[in-house]
Amino acid sequence: MSLSLGSNSQARRSLTIYARRAVLNVAMLLRDSEVARQVRVYLLDMEYAARAQPVENPAPTDVVSLDDRIDQRITHILGKTVVPMFNALIETSGEHRREMIALRAGVQRIERRLHQHHTRLQRLEGLRDDRPAIGVMAAMDAMHGRTFEHHIAKLLRRDGCTNVVVQGGHGDRGVDIIALTADGRRLVAQCKRFAPYLNITSPDVQRFVGSAKVLHSAEVALFVATCPFTPEALSIASEAGITAVHRGVLEEWSAGEPLRVLG
Repeated sequence: MSLSLGSNSQARRSLTIYARRAVLNVAMLLRDSEVARQVRVYLLDMEYAARAQPVENPAPTDVVSLDDRIDQRITHILGKTVVPMFNALIETSGEHRREMIALRAGVQRIERRLHQHHTRLQRLEGLRDDRPAIGVMAAMDAMHGRTFEHHIAKLLRRDGCTNVVVQGGHGDRGVDIIALTADGRRLVAQCKRFAPYLNITSPDVQRFVGSAKVLHSAEVALFVATCPFTPEALSIASEAGITAVHRGVLEEWSAGEPLRVLG
């Protein structure tokens, strides 16, 4: 009995002899296959028909036994019908197996990607102590100038400052807030609520240096702004001992991170 096994690259044929009992055993094992069920029924029917059919007495010269004739008939039937069905079953099973393996590999890749995305989302959405609260800067951008000054005064009180006075307006002598730090140093602050696309320039810082250091003899001077500082303005502030609280630092400060200069 010949079984032809298919492959992806090319078909290979081999000749293998199986007893009908072996084929029947294989068909019995494949319980969930419709083809295997048909093979079992066919083999059993042919076995019964071959043995029930009367056979003439063989001639003395005929050495072929009854069982041999039955085997020949069954072998002929198997070669014409059952073997092609088995070949189709084997090839189909192989294709399904390869498909299932490929599908499993695809599912595993998707699971890995989902796990990676889940980890990234947790990292991005998770609350961290050093991460500014959502909407802090949007809230300050919507404030009026006076409201913004009181917001900065509130942050100063939160960080231990005392005698905090908001004096922005005419006659403020170039500063908006005066206070004492927790350790008793004299503090002044200039508050600028500018649009995020604007900048604090060097002339802005220079004017504040004169007010903070000369007019108020401040030991701690804060220039707080809702926008960035130009590089030159940052350089002047550093040389003059002014703490530039630009947009990024202001966001962290408002979210709970204390200013180092106040400690």
